[in-house]
Amino acid sequence: MDAVDRRIIAATQGGLPLVPEPYHQVAEELGLTADEVMDRMRRMRYAGAIRRIAAIPHHYALGFKANGMSVWDVPDGMVDELGPAVGALDFVSHSYRRPRHPPDWPYNLFAMVHGRSRGEVEEKVAVIAELLGEANRGHRILYSTQVLKKTGLRLQA
Repeated sequence: MDAVDRRIIAATQGGLPLVPEPYHQVAEELGLTADEVMDRMRRMRYAGAIRRIAAIPHHYALGFKANGMSVWDVPDGMVDELGPAVGALDFVSHSYRRPRHPPDWPYNLFAMVHGRSRGEVEEKVAVIAELLGEANRGHRILYSTQVLKKTGLRLQA
């Protein structure tokens, strides 16, 4: 990572500008071309310096105040098949495998569900249960109790 890469990160670490062509605006502010900004960010992404570039919605501001992590006990051999199917549902923001911790924690598949009410979350979780069918050996919903600040890479001044 060189000085130009660090300038790009410093200019974007608080988020990309909310304009139709954000890379063009960043480029203009830094005296670079948009292609150079995009190429450098792509290179940093592939090198692992930037993990991902994605929108991070503020669910509460959008009216989604009941957020529940659904946790599922499914056969270990089926997680690689079922996880992506669950993650593809339009109301699941992310889905992933986690280790079990028996006997108290039998769950190995997690899926975050957002809703405007707990009832809505429960309806959506019922859709997941239907999708999983007999592979669903049990599940719970763990509701969020606070909003955690989401931030990306931060360079120290």
